Amino acid sequence: MIQPGIGWGRHALRNQPDAQLPKRERVAKVARGEATVTTLDATERIADALRIPGAFLGLAARPWEYSSPRPHPEADDGDDPMNRRQVLRGALAAGLTTTALTALRETRQSLDLALAADTAPADLSDLEAAAEAYGYGYHGQVPTRFLADLVSDFAELRPHLDSPQPVAARIRVCRTAGQMAGMIAIVLHDLGTRKEARKWFATASRAAQESGDRQLHAWVLAREAMVPINYGAPQAAALLAEQARHAAGSQPTAAATLAAAVAARAYALSHQQDQAHEALTAADALMERLDASARADTWLTHSEQKHHVHLSHALTALGDTRRARESQQRALELSAPTSTMTRALLTIDAATCTHQDGDTEEACRRIVTVLTTLPDAYRSGLVRHRATDLYHSIPGRRHDERAVHEVRDVLAA
Repeated sequence: MIQPGIGWGRHALRNQPDAQLPKRERVAKVARGEATVTTLDATERIADALRIPGAFLGLAARPWEYSSPRPHPEADDGDDPMNRRQVLRGALAAGLTTTALTALRETRQSLDLALAADTAPADLSDLEAAAEAYGYGYHGQVPTRFLADLVSDFAELRPHLDSPQPVAARIRVCRTAGQMAGMIAIVLHDLGTRKEARKWFATASRAAQESGDRQLHAWVLAREAMVPINYGAPQAAALLAEQARHAAGSQPTAAATLAAAVAARAYALSHQQDQAHEALTAADALMERLDASARADTWLTHSEQKHHVHLSHALTALGDTRRARESQQRALELSAPTSTMTRALLTIDAATCTHQDGDTEEACRRIVTVLTTLPDAYRSGLVRHRATDLYHSIPGRRHDERAVHEVRDVLAA
């Protein structure tokens, strides 16, 4: 006997031939609890029409229970990857507006919730390949466009996490999520959105820890340390960098080398010269022992070019302008012409060295040149902050000089 209130679907009723169902008036009365169905034939017809498993009604399993369910033609979860990509591109085209940040937050929170479930996808090959491709950086793309595509692919991990899979598959999806979330955080950091960058690093850290990949977790921590390094909290950065060094261990890995190099920068900016020199020595020693794959030029590895970018900043902060210039020159030689942001930051380091060596006027001219020749998309965020740091390092008594005035005007524009 069928009891009322078992959740009959209106779509199922609408899509079944009338001959397969009792009269509609009868169905309505049963649904309201005003009548019951007592014949086996009627019970079976209703079970088959409404796709109610036989066990729920005291019947044997129905024939259709042994076949895969078909999605309802009207089903539409609104989560089409191409549509999501276009929405993200449109939202980010205007910059990191409230709408854009809301879209980023919802995407990140969606995966955070999925990480809490004990599920995993069956096949991650395409997304793993996408993560590897994104690891090669901007390659001349506008950061916001790059970010839109990256977040769109990251969001495709969520449905994979919702599908029960073996532990090995979940490890793969968590590793890929950690990589992608970490790279999203890097772009947000470059764009100057520190608060959002930290949130994405937290998601990346959680995913990396769940994957069990200590080197990935160390990489996330080291990259996260660069946020306080570049935005005025070097002591907090040193703590994160030391956590990264501990997670990476003593073996020569890309993450261990990066962590040591970032620690050197943090200590140099904190005026802890002994610790900075120790970290520099460790970073150089690890770099010499890295194998070829770990030296690849990606965000997830530690190339010679990136090593010298870190050394340039650390040595500049230490006031060792001779060695800093050597690293700046080598990094520029190894940087592609499309590495717009990296080349701009190296130019600012060089200008800082020029100021430290006593030629403040020339340093100001370099800053004005780099800021006025950069594409609009690169003039804010990290580049602007580092240029502002140089401006603030110039003694107040010189702020009335024409060259210093020009720097102030460019920064105010």
